[in-house]
Amino acid sequence: MAIVHKTRTQLVAEAIREKILTGEIKAGEPLRQAALADELNVSRIPVREALLQLEAEGLVNFEAHKGATVTRLSAEQIDEIFDLRALLEAELLRHSIEKLTARDLLEAEAILAELEEATAAGDTQLATGKLNAEFHSKLYSKAQRPQTRELVDVYSKNSERYVRMHILLAGGIKTAPEEHRQLLELCRDKNTKGACDFLKKHITGAKDDIKALLLKLESEQ
Repeated sequence: MAIVHKTRTQLVAEAIREKILTGEIKAGEPLRQAALADELNVSRIPVREALLQLEAEGLVNFEAHKGATVTRLSAEQIDEIFDLRALLEAELLRHSIEKLTARDLLEAEAILAELEEATAAGDTQLATGKLNAEFHSKLYSKAQRPQTRELVDVYSKNSERYVRMHILLAGGIKTAPEEHRQLLELCRDKNTKGACDFLKKHITGAKDDIKALLLKLESEQ
């Protein structure tokens, strides 16, 4: 396995992203560069660069006279992000499915088993983030559509906070494992239309659950 060397900015971005995704830093809260630099034991330059990177991912917002704040969760934003994900990811799967080998499918199965184990153990950080992304990524791995893949990566990062919310608060932890199994079976059967339709339903279903939860939270404020 190749060793990935990360820059200081990447490491700082990962640390701040994790704080936002876990809710340690809440929506609307300011991100004070000096305090973050002290806490992460770096200069302000990589903190500033990391915040700009997180702005591109939709997690941070720069406002005049206020500096950087964590973006607020928005029901309107969810519609666009998840609808784009459904279209683009189904397109990747459509180009990948016929070329998936028996080995690819076994590797996807192994990731899914690990994901189910982590979910059952209540490990929501691992289950909702890395393993979920790895499973989907394996199914799209033979698409040979680098531009589409790049867009999917951007929207996946933009929606990660919502995905975690779905798993933790909106019942996704119960429905996701069964849906992933069904998707894998459709890929194994080389049922391109069935798999793409199901994937779209899987993504838009999560969107509907999260929107309902957000509207409920907004009404309670």
